[in-house]
Amino acid sequence: MSRFGAIDIGTNAARLLIGEVEEEGDQHFVKKISYTRIPLRLGLEVFDNGKISESKITEFVKSIQAFKLIAEVFNVDELRACATSAMREAENGKQIKKKIKKETGVEIEIIEGAEEAKLILSTFFLLEFNSKSPFIVIDVGGGSTEVSIFKKGEKVASQSFTVGTIRLLKEKVKSDIWEEVDKWIDQYIKKDVDYITFATGGNINKIHKLLGKKSAEPIGMKEFNDLADEISKMSLEKRVSEFKLKPDRADVIAPAFEIYRKIFKKLGSKEVFVPKIGLSDGMIYNLHKKHKRKKS
Repeated sequence: MSRFGAIDIGTNAARLLIGEVEEEGDQHFVKKISYTRIPLRLGLEVFDNGKISESKITEFVKSIQAFKLIAEVFNVDELRACATSAMREAENGKQIKKKIKKETGVEIEIIEGAEEAKLILSTFFLLEFNSKSPFIVIDVGGGSTEVSIFKKGEKVASQSFTVGTIRLLKEKVKSDIWEEVDKWIDQYIKKDVDYITFATGGNINKIHKLLGKKSAEPIGMKEFNDLADEISKMSLEKRVSEFKLKPDRADVIAPAFEIYRKIFKKLGSKEVFVPKIGLSDGMIYNLHKKHKRKKS
C-alpha cells in the first residue's frame, strides 16, 4: 500500500501527517499513521509587519528538515508541502520558498484559499453521511476562514474571508469583514433549506474534545455558547491549567469561538458536526488518487 506525507504550513502551526488511504469495498478513508505539529506561528510576524524574520526563517527551515526526516523514516512514496494564508501574504514568502527548496529539497506550494478549501473538501465525501443533503462547511484557520455550500453532492458556492484566529488576536481584521460575511451568506444561503453544518480546523476539533463528544456526535449550540462564554472570561494561564491547553492553543481558541459563533448564528445552525479532517487529509487523499491514476 502506498504511503504519503503531507506538510501543512498554516498561520498558527506547521503539521506533518503521514498516512495511507484504505479501501473497504466502496468506502475509502485516510488512515493516519503519524502526526507531528510544530507551533511555528508565522502569522504573528506577517500580520504585524508583512514579513517573516530571519530567526523565524531559521525555525521554519529546521521544521521542514525535521518533517522531511520523519517522512523518510516512514518511507513515504511522496511528500507534498502546502502553505496557506501567512505565506501568501508574507513579502518575503517567495524568497523563503526558494531557501527551503535549496536547503531541504522540499518544494513548498503557496496555495490560494480556494485551493485550500478544495483540498479539505475532497475528503468530505469519504465521510458516512447523506452527501445529497444540503450542507455547509466552515473551516477556520489562523489567517482565513473558508465557507463552502453544497447541494446534491455538488459545491454551489465557496468563499475565503480574511478573518482568522491570529488575525483577530493581532487586531488585523478589517472593520467591515462581518458585513462582507453576512452579505455573502444572505446571497447564497436559502432561508427555507435545512442545511447540515460541518466545522473543520484545529480549534473546533479541540472544542469537540473539551465537550467530551464521541467522534460522530454533534455539538449543540447551547453547550457551544456556554463553553465560549466560560473560556472568553478566563486568563490564558487559567485556560492552560483548567483545560490542559497548550499555550499556542489557549490564546487562539477564544477568537476561534468568536468566528464560529458569528457564522453559526448567522446561519441559524442548531448543531454542528466536527469530522476532524483538514488540509493534510485532503493532500494525502489527492496524492493517493494521483498515484492510482499513474498505476492504471
